[in-house]
Amino acid sequence: MKKFIIPLAFVVAACSDFGDKNVDPNNPTQVPVAGFLTDAISDMPGMESTATSLYYSQYWSATRYTEASRYSVTQFDFTGIYSGPLNNLQKVIDMNTDPETRVFAAESGSNANQIAVAKILKAYFFLHATDRWGDLPYSEALRGAENLTPVYDPQSAIYSSIAEELDDVIEEFDNGAAPKGDILYNGDISKWRKFANSLRLKMALRISKVAPDKAKTEFEAAVADGTFTSNNDNAIFNYLGNGAFDNPWHIAFLTRTDNAVSEPLVDMLLDLNDPRLQAYADPINPGQPDVYAGMPYGLGNGEAGGYGFEEVSLPNSSKVIGKDSSIPILTYAQVLFYLAEGAANGWNAGGTAEEYYNEAIKASMEQWGVFDQPSYDSYITQPAAAFDASNATQLIGEQKWIATYMQGYEAWAEWRRLGYPDLQPAPAAVNNSGQIPRRQAYPASESQNNKANYDKAVARQGTDNLDTRVWWDVE
Repeated sequence: MKKFIIPLAFVVAACSDFGDKNVDPNNPTQVPVAGFLTDAISDMPGMESTATSLYYSQYWSATRYTEASRYSVTQFDFTGIYSGPLNNLQKVIDMNTDPETRVFAAESGSNANQIAVAKILKAYFFLHATDRWGDLPYSEALRGAENLTPVYDPQSAIYSSIAEELDDVIEEFDNGAAPKGDILYNGDISKWRKFANSLRLKMALRISKVAPDKAKTEFEAAVADGTFTSNNDNAIFNYLGNGAFDNPWHIAFLTRTDNAVSEPLVDMLLDLNDPRLQAYADPINPGQPDVYAGMPYGLGNGEAGGYGFEEVSLPNSSKVIGKDSSIPILTYAQVLFYLAEGAANGWNAGGTAEEYYNEAIKASMEQWGVFDQPSYDSYITQPAAAFDASNATQLIGEQKWIATYMQGYEAWAEWRRLGYPDLQPAPAAVNNSGQIPRRQAYPASESQNNKANYDKAVARQGTDNLDTRVWWDVE
């Protein structure tokens, strides 16, 4: 996945000149718009599945060099999100809007459809970023030289603006050609509409504690407009596994084994006799296919070094870290858990919390290729997993955590919001509080290059560290 890291202040999104008007077709100077869309989509897995995110969510444990899993890193760089996918998506919008380039841009699909998909993807990337850092440059971002010091918008304002954008964009598609370069949905506009509405559903639940009335309204509107209806709608990034475009985790594990599946996850799956364990992890010994063991989470280097690779389960070698292993972005199972939570809140979800909860577990098992009807029937009736309205938040939180394996940042966000599962901080944590981070601190460059706006954001949001909570993360 390409990352072009440059100072945020110098990100130039607006494209005013894409070549001479008289273009020699044999020597084109304009870059096909489809390439910008493809490049942006190819950055989506990196928003879901990074080592840090898998540590925060406790899906993985470090087996060596454990500092990052113990919260040693405080400042995280967001400039690559702006200069990479967001910049590319702004180019798609600008080239399809500018009278001088929109005819050329239409070779990659109708102008309206390209713009709509780009807006939906911008919403996805901005949501990802604000859930990690909180207040961010938004309304004045992506203007390049027009504004080298964009203001930081409050997270509440960012959420409100994105909600309006997603509500409007559904009506902006036309009957013209589908966008080329769409390596997520292959130009299927109906799926992009569902993806947008499913994002709205996720946003509604995110703000449900801090703005419950608005959350209910947004939730019910998204349900009415149509969200995912089956695993066929899943937004899953597929790698070709051809040597040129392999899953990055496969490449990482070829030469290093720095991570294993965490003890908290393996133990929960074992306790539940959960069939997804065989899809998430490898047994510790090929000769003992039913023996799994998780790596204790958050150990110091010395203690972690006492564990041999033959003692702990590594990520599943075919489904998780294979050359062509996919990375989930947003799934039907997630949507069903959102619907279950909404119904449990008394909102109009079109079904009951128990129905959606049970269907979510089934959808997740089907997604990972381990569904079996008799086993499923036993699973959802066992005391530790059977739906109980009086304990809905915990059950939904725990089962959603299981279902969002490899979607580290999403799982971390939902843990912050729901408080489940009951994850414990790294025993050898090195951050000041010794607690699981609640957000990530801004990159150091922002306090230098955009100091006035950075200072205002910190004054409004709170100390720029791992412990300050973002707007929607309330007690």
